[in-house]
Amino acid sequence: MQSKSQIDQALRQKADAHEIPGVVAIAASSKDTVYQGAFGRRDISKDDSMTADSVFWIASMTKAITSAAAMQLVEQGKLSLDEPIGKVLPDLAKPQVLDGFDATGAPKLRPATKPITLRHLMTHTAGFCYDMWNGDMVKYLEKTGTPGVTTCQNAALTTPLASDPGTRWEYGINIDFVGKAVEAATGKRLDAALHDQLFTPLGMTDTGFKITDAMRKRLVAMHARGEDGSLAPIPFELEQNPEFHMGGGGLYGTAADYIKFTQMILNKGRGNGHQVLKPETVAMMSQNHIGELTMTRMASAVAFATNDVDLYPDIVKKWGLSFMINTAKTPEGRSAGSLAWAGLANTYYWIDPARDITGVILMQVLPFADPKCLDTFAAFESGVYAGLDATQRAA
Repeated sequence: MQSKSQIDQALRQKADAHEIPGVVAIAASSKDTVYQGAFGRRDISKDDSMTADSVFWIASMTKAITSAAAMQLVEQGKLSLDEPIGKVLPDLAKPQVLDGFDATGAPKLRPATKPITLRHLMTHTAGFCYDMWNGDMVKYLEKTGTPGVTTCQNAALTTPLASDPGTRWEYGINIDFVGKAVEAATGKRLDAALHDQLFTPLGMTDTGFKITDAMRKRLVAMHARGEDGSLAPIPFELEQNPEFHMGGGGLYGTAADYIKFTQMILNKGRGNGHQVLKPETVAMMSQNHIGELTMTRMASAVAFATNDVDLYPDIVKKWGLSFMINTAKTPEGRSAGSLAWAGLANTYYWIDPARDITGVILMQVLPFADPKCLDTFAAFESGVYAGLDATQRAA
């Protein structure tokens, strides 16, 4: 790729200027790796250089993996996209909607108007939310003493809906329930199910909910950006013996492992010599499943965790099973109809079937949607497309 030096320079400059602590980025076609680079440091307060095999908390990049495992079970007839999910997960059989708070500040609940389905869960239209983008849910957790989802306690999944199923798009804990559905359908814990169904066939040997000793040697520190823009490492680690494996955000892994997953999607379900999903399943996952609804701006309700999120504000975004879909070409060059998402600590990926390209870029910075991390992502993605365009012109 002719723009390799251009991408190297852009990423190195961001790390050298301490705009980010460190970064690993990788891009691939359905057949080959076209770019790989690692810059900066694993921990900004130490000397260890970032390496290509560094291990990151990939957070919500877990969602697509959990959903792919569920779609394998849909193919086998063990799960259904449109049957009430309460048949599989009795806890979701009678969902309640948060309907404000009474004069004493106690939450008011009412029954949901329709059942929740697996399709609702995969598309973030079930009505569940994340407290970090929903002030009412912050208040609900405080009033009821309900733990937050990153505790990985089952009690965290007892929250009410913020809206009726199928009525709006709102990002939330949905994929944790998809993980629970995978467990119910397979009789295995989610870590074992993902290992057997995806990680082993795809050769993803460096991905898991539990940080192994080998992974810990390469683990990247979490960093927080202060109000003055400076970065400092902070203690951060998900519970290593969780009550439930967080299918919506619990995985740790490497860029090289994640690109094996995104390449499988580019390759219509085939990776590492294994057909893990049918081509028609991948095609279905890549389509809009929210109809007239659209992905909305996500306003921060917990400043430490996330900034306001408004990716490509001028482009209508739809949702597949379970990817964001941009309906127009992005400024960086991503084709309309591409798939993408991210993780809370500023990890990002995209899959562009029209151009046969996918990219993964990993950083470890809170809050989410950090402007300097987004700039780094944009520089990487633009460089990848510049390289593609130059190669095509040369041909």
